[in-house]
Amino acid sequence: MTMRGLWFEEFEVGAHYKHALRRTITEMDNVMFTSLTMNLAPIHLDEEYCKGTIHGQRVLNSLFTVALIGAFHVPELTMGTTLGNLGYDKIKFPHPVFHGDTLRAETTIVDKRESKTRDDSGIVWFEHLGLNQRDEVVVEMTRVGLMARRPADSNEGAA
Repeated sequence: MTMRGLWFEEFEVGAHYKHALRRTITEMDNVMFTSLTMNLAPIHLDEEYCKGTIHGQRVLNSLFTVALIGAFHVPELTMGTTLGNLGYDKIKFPHPVFHGDTLRAETTIVDKRESKTRDDSGIVWFEHLGLNQRDEVVVEMTRVGLMARRPADSNEGAA
């Protein structure tokens, strides 16, 4: 049996998913991602500098948080059925992420519509929430995805 995400037809507006994946953030995650993306901000890399900031310690690169939380839904919702991201309507970071925090994600389907230019796909709006071990929201984002329709020759889901 192959794991797959949902076809466009299977998404229901209002459906809410609590994803099983979790991940503890390490110093290596932050340093590697920040270095690979050439972000030189000392708030991510310089512990001594950060002792004098409002957080008193290094803060995880927020784009790593977006990427990680944006991936937790893939196995159950979009594995092999997504045709790509169309954009992000909003991204907010209500609480910072620090080394040692454990993150998890929840997704709500906020809207969907048929594609106006393609008959093989539709557009789905996902609201992804990233939460830490204290259930504080660390990222809230609305993503727009192009999702494949169930192929005509597919008998999946047939009774």
